[in-house]
Amino acid sequence: GNGLLKKKTLVPGQGVDSRPQKGQDVTIRLKATLEDGTVVEEDPALTFTLGDCDVLQALDLCVQLLEMGEKALIVSEAKYCYGAQGRSPDIPPNASLTLEVELLAARDAPDLELLSGKEKIQLANRKRERGNFFYQQADYVLAINSYDIALRIAGSSSKVDFSAEEEAELLDVKVKCLNNLAASQLKLDHFKAALKSCNLVLEHQPGNIKALFRKGKVLAQQGEYREAIPILKAALKLEPSNKTIHAELSKLVKKHADQRNVETEMYRKMLGNPSSASTPRKCKDKLPWSIPWKWLFGATAIALGGVALSVVIAARN
Repeated sequence: GNGLLKKKTLVPGQGVDSRPQKGQDVTIRLKATLEDGTVVEEDPALTFTLGDCDVLQALDLCVQLLEMGEKALIVSEAKYCYGAQGRSPDIPPNASLTLEVELLAARDAPDLELLSGKEKIQLANRKRERGNFFYQQADYVLAINSYDIALRIAGSSSKVDFSAEEEAELLDVKVKCLNNLAASQLKLDHFKAALKSCNLVLEHQPGNIKALFRKGKVLAQQGEYREAIPILKAALKLEPSNKTIHAELSKLVKKHADQRNVETEMYRKMLGNPSSASTPRKCKDKLPWSIPWKWLFGATAIALGGVALSVVIAARN
């Protein structure tokens, strides 16, 4: 409804009931051109999962409206294509695209439980790479969506036996996705979620430098400098030459020192001026602080004698 994405039917399809559903794997014929007519992409059989953001948003949104066999012309502004960054070297920044599309096939996505180890690794990696694309485009919401899908695939149960090497590769994909997920969540200030993602990585790989670094950053963003500093020190110990960790650690140490100074000043104001409180006030009594021992003993003897006399009088009465 904003005029940034338009679809025009060139050849009608087989009816509304033949439209594909989200989650299905669709195959289209695609030709993409710039406003000046330059062809930037052609694919006679592009296959992707509808609704998973595997392709341009313009395609993901419009293919849902195509009927089987329909040919359509889609005109899209940059927002639903390659955005402000474009795609080097053939698509400039903020470029509109014209997409000629024909829907060739639609079928249910494969059952994850029946995928072989190799197939599952390849599928999870495709989703992860799509997340990386969105991250580079600074579209962190869509990046998170793609990483979540990749994690769901990598962590799904299986009715097929995997080799030890395939299990290791799936774990590697999972760790990469969690690390990238934490980075995206951190960009959106979703600190609690980012901390959870980092901790999941560290459960599998306690010495993962990226996870340690990002966990330190998350804690620092929350003002938890005391907890963040030792985590960054642990990361730096694993990679002493890492300048990024060095810089972040130096910054946190300074912020922590400033924080302590502020707290100290706050406590000083709450408790009063310690410098004046620690100085003894001059005694206003007329008697000196130093009382002669003879006088003290004499006074004690008089007091005791008075007590004894009172006891005797009471006994006689």
